[in-house]
Amino acid sequence: MTAPAPDIGLGLSTPANLITLARIGASPVLFWLILRARDDGGASWVAVAVAVVFAASDAWDGHLARNTGTVTRLGAFLDPLADKIVVLGSMACLAAIGRVSWIPVALIAAREAWMSGFRVQSARRGVSVPARRSAKWKVILQGLAVVLSLVPPLAAQDSPARQGLILAVWWLAVAATLITGVLYLADSRRAGR
Repeated sequence: MTAPAPDIGLGLSTPANLITLARIGASPVLFWLILRARDDGGASWVAVAVAVVFAASDAWDGHLARNTGTVTRLGAFLDPLADKIVVLGSMACLAAIGRVSWIPVALIAAREAWMSGFRVQSARRGVSVPARRSAKWKVILQGLAVVLSLVPPLAAQDSPARQGLILAVWWLAVAATLITGVLYLADSRRAGR
């Protein structure tokens, strides 16, 4: 699970890191689009399109870094940070306008805050905490919960089936988020023995 952190440089101006920084910088646009569509439950095709562009840029920056040999420590830090900013910010906006409950948002945010602290503590000991494959599914489920909440036809409050689908995806995202947190904790305990 944990291994000494490789010395792979900081490199701010790599193309992958610039894409990640652009995603962080542009995240308020998505938040504004969600809040602006308050009367429609945050649903907006423009917000969906922006969220999909963010997801595509997340996949692209990692692919670019790996395939060009420009993986950096800064990128390894910035990429999950960008994911957290975009996803948690979008979730908070959806909760703020009443589209979703604060409970799943709070559970996901608490786990993400704990995981960030865990990674910082591990880094101080010179140990890298690589992303688990299950954590990638967690990110996909979180993003899917946000995107489905933004799709106008699914936002119709008069359709219990549609609302049930969105609620189920949100709780799947919560479950995946909490389970991956437990897995990281178990990994760290095994590594500490």
